[in-house]
Amino acid sequence: MRIGLLGTGPWARMVHAPALAAHDAFDLAGVWGRRADAAKELAAQHGTRAYDDVDALLADVDAVAVALPPDVQAGLAVRAARAGRHLLLDKPLATTVAQGRAVADAVREAGVASVVFFTTRFQPEPEAWIAEQADRGGWFTARALWLGAVFTEDSPFADSPWRRTKGALWDVGPHALSVLLPVLGGVRRVAAAVPGPGDTVQLVLDHERGASSTLTLSLTAPPAAAGAGVELRGEAGVTLLPDAADGPLPAFGRAAEALRGAPEGRPHACDAAFALRVTEILAEAEALLEGVRQHD
Repeated sequence: MRIGLLGTGPWARMVHAPALAAHDAFDLAGVWGRRADAAKELAAQHGTRAYDDVDALLADVDAVAVALPPDVQAGLAVRAARAGRHLLLDKPLATTVAQGRAVADAVREAGVASVVFFTTRFQPEPEAWIAEQADRGGWFTARALWLGAVFTEDSPFADSPWRRTKGALWDVGPHALSVLLPVLGGVRRVAAAVPGPGDTVQLVLDHERGASSTLTLSLTAPPAAAGAGVELRGEAGVTLLPDAADGPLPAFGRAAEALRGAPEGRPHACDAAFALRVTEILAEAEALLEGVRQHD
């Protein structure tokens, strides 16, 4: 499958480009970026072509991988889907429901495949645990912590404008939801949303299968406190999300492989429609948080 890469930032350099260039089933056919010099540099590192025109790249590939801010990703994803290109997208799908729905609608109308890279869902140990707990059922409540220390000098994402603007809710919130939703079911409502220190937010969710969950999300946690975890409590007792044995680069390779197989089978569990549901929950939480801040 010939695939093009849209984006040249840290995530594209660290994960997307090396994973796609090394994957036997893919031909990394080109790179496009909003900065032409960065596109040329990244393309040269991986022995491929830099494109100045995104439509020219779309004309030469079967699929695109996107490593761009979510508001930029959404518009380009619609454009690529309408051109008949399969989509390997990043989370969050978009930062508004309207943008996210436009992507999901374009995917459905064009009949193209989509996979959204929720990292945890493509790591074997966590994914096996998620499937096991979803089958087991009987869960009463869940607690998810996703705490990062992103805005530090040694973080490659410290200067990310969209992360500084949208914060933990939109950056790590999708990771937590990608674990909780397949186990506890969809969210009937965001029952509460409270801001904490820095960009920290705390959410209480009411799930369709009767369980509740609490989420604590932050990109501004002290480095010594950073980490992620999910705890489930129910009829089977207590269980914790296991650590992954590998990092995002091999996980992205598995997401790419999932995209390669998706056109001939059922939609992937982490497709654009699932990512839209995540976007809707985050938007509801964001509205509640804004209401709280206006009254403070």
